Amino acid sequence: MRKLAIVLAALVSTGSLMTVAKAGTAMLATHRAVYDLTLKSASERSGISEMAGRMVYEFNGSACEGYTVSFRFVSEISSGEDSRVTDQQTTTFEDVRDRTFRFVTRSFVNQQLDREIRGSATPNGDQLSITLEQPEKMALDIPDAKLPTEHLLEMIERAKAGERFYESRIYDGSDDGDSAMITTSILGASQAPKASDTEAKAAGELAGNNFWPVSMSYFQEDVEGDGLPVYSIAFKLYDNGVTRDLTMDYGDFVLEGELTQLDMFEPSSCAE
Repeated sequence: MRKLAIVLAALVSTGSLMTVAKAGTAMLATHRAVYDLTLKSASERSGISEMAGRMVYEFNGSACEGYTVSFRFVSEISSGEDSRVTDQQTTTFEDVRDRTFRFVTRSFVNQQLDREIRGSATPNGDQLSITLEQPEKMALDIPDAKLPTEHLLEMIERAKAGERFYESRIYDGSDDGDSAMITTSILGASQAPKASDTEAKAAGELAGNNFWPVSMSYFQEDVEGDGLPVYSIAFKLYDNGVTRDLTMDYGDFVLEGELTQLDMFEPSSCAE
């Protein structure tokens, strides 16, 4: 589930709600988004009979002071007669100027801490230097990769330029925090919302704005050949980074996320 934080990591379109990202021309908005999640489909192999949850995402900061993301995903999963509640809490900080990144993820099952991953990344020539503090101390270098907000800025600029397909290596500290993943992104042409698009209303002042339909697939970097993606994500992306209408395909099951609340924050001041 953590990978969804990548596409939400820096996620309307006018006035004082905006800050200019110095690393590019995209405008990022500070905000809080709430998504209700439902199970679209599940294979017999998944063992999942029912699943529902809620995801809350907060994005704060500015290009000059760095961006902070708080991401929480609570879900109840039923499999036959058993059920469990999972609670994933992730906080990240990224400075797009010097490309530094810090993260901590705590995962709970039935209110008991199941796992904690904590670490940081800094640029080192054509590599990223990774320092992990939890679950065990480790230091390593990996090939250079885009950080989450950096990747979002790139995606918006490519969409504005009319590009439809590109590939990137992304590091966001997920899984064991010791490797990046390869992503392929498909960017659809800009679209206006249809009258039947009821979810657009939850986007408030963005309801009438155009968006890009985006589909991203994630692959393990060390897998050879035409392997299947580990998972795929599809969503609608506004030109400021706000997203809605999520579909998350994890192979054995598929989740849908509906934007139900969007609160815009006043941006932090950014002195020249």
